[in-house]
Amino acid sequence: MKLYNTLTRDIDSVAPLNPPTVTVYTCGPTVYDYAHIGHWFNYVRMDLLIRTLKLNDLQPKWVMNITDVGHLVSDADDGEDKLEKGARREGKTAWEVAEFYTKDFLECMRLLNMLEPDHITKATEHITEQINLIKQLEAKGYTYTISDGVYYDTSKFEGYAAFARLDLEGQQAGARVEFNSEKRNPTDFAVWKFSPPATDAAGEKRRDMEWESPFGGPDGKGTGFPGWHIECSAMSMKYLGETLDIHTGGIDHIPVHHTNEIAQSEAATGKRFANHWMHSNHVMVNGEKISKSLGNGIRLQDVIASGIPAEAVRLHVLESHYRSQSQFSLDSLTAAHNRLKSLHAMAALRWQVIDQPGDAPRFAYTDVKPRLTEILSEDLNTPAALAYLSSVETDITNNLVGAADLEAFVAMLTTIDDALGLSLMAEPDTSAEQKQLIQDREQARSNKDWAQSDSLRAALNEQGIGLRDTAHRAIWFRQ
Repeated sequence: MKLYNTLTRDIDSVAPLNPPTVTVYTCGPTVYDYAHIGHWFNYVRMDLLIRTLKLNDLQPKWVMNITDVGHLVSDADDGEDKLEKGARREGKTAWEVAEFYTKDFLECMRLLNMLEPDHITKATEHITEQINLIKQLEAKGYTYTISDGVYYDTSKFEGYAAFARLDLEGQQAGARVEFNSEKRNPTDFAVWKFSPPATDAAGEKRRDMEWESPFGGPDGKGTGFPGWHIECSAMSMKYLGETLDIHTGGIDHIPVHHTNEIAQSEAATGKRFANHWMHSNHVMVNGEKISKSLGNGIRLQDVIASGIPAEAVRLHVLESHYRSQSQFSLDSLTAAHNRLKSLHAMAALRWQVIDQPGDAPRFAYTDVKPRLTEILSEDLNTPAALAYLSSVETDITNNLVGAADLEAFVAMLTTIDDALGLSLMAEPDTSAEQKQLIQDREQARSNKDWAQSDSLRAALNEQGIGLRDTAHRAIWFRQ
């Protein structure tokens, strides 16, 4: 299996350290608001990676984090924690906000038929691990303390700029992040932030989320919270080891978040943090990147409410390559929905097999799994996979499924579902009443009673069942 590697800027073979196990870490959501369609493009693509690894007889060990503390509104480690911002917006505690949006995220994963990671890890449940990692960095001289927290000194880590290919010498203070006069270098980042002073009249109100630490601070107890970057290093290494096989995330993570993960992880362990980095490109709508800040972040639930099922959203994601800048529109979603209907019409043939003379198969069903595996194993080439699948669907729909081929056909549908995360095997049979209507129409056609035939077709149409007349019989499909 081959996959583009941001580390090498080349398409490299995936080479797990301990095959057949392959360790995969995915940067998950910051749960202060609903995830939008741009996020779901990223997560569906990561799910596809896991499915393709399995197609190649590998055994993924997959960890995804939940950022429920520490992600500030500025990459400069300034401003409000996004969870605290969400709490103020909704009149809730940060804990309540995190719980609500975590549940929503997990429900959307289910709607999109995503596989469940082996571990879904919350930053708030791994404070000890983060503090211990910071202590390792402190002992090795990589950190320093200023008034608002403990910072990582990027000048101490040779090759800090290499992963994102940053031009640090030519970069003015504030070109990538805003300048904090206490920081030694503009690129230095917080690994632990001290809580701000109490601000309410009683002098008790601080933050909803804060913990004591051994790092001193204004109150002498180091009361505060971890930085955003440290959580991913601490949790990924706890569950997957000091060197990951594959680390995944959005392309916007490269210059700051993933660069900082590498710096702190490799400084602590002396080992390469991840051998393979996979990044999903941006999604555009009306020429702009989808983001909450631009106010163009359409929710998955909004799409479903418009009559487009989540499965069609998933198919739409697969229509573009993960490294391309994808375009999202309602027209493209509608086209994906129509494509999905055609695939489900093919899947419905399992309920409508025809008598087949001799033993000759009507289609080489067993060819589909190796061909899909071959295509997806070339850098997750989903557009090519769907183009191939369209040719399969056309061939099978035109030739129908013979009774002797049913087992092979069902195995093929299962392969497609497993590889792409679709639900073709969930296509149900028609009801007894609908079967009778189809049979009665066949009889009407045989009797050349065209009026009755048309009437019965219309009755089926009202129930969402379309008919296609073939030389063998009428074939039904859901409209």
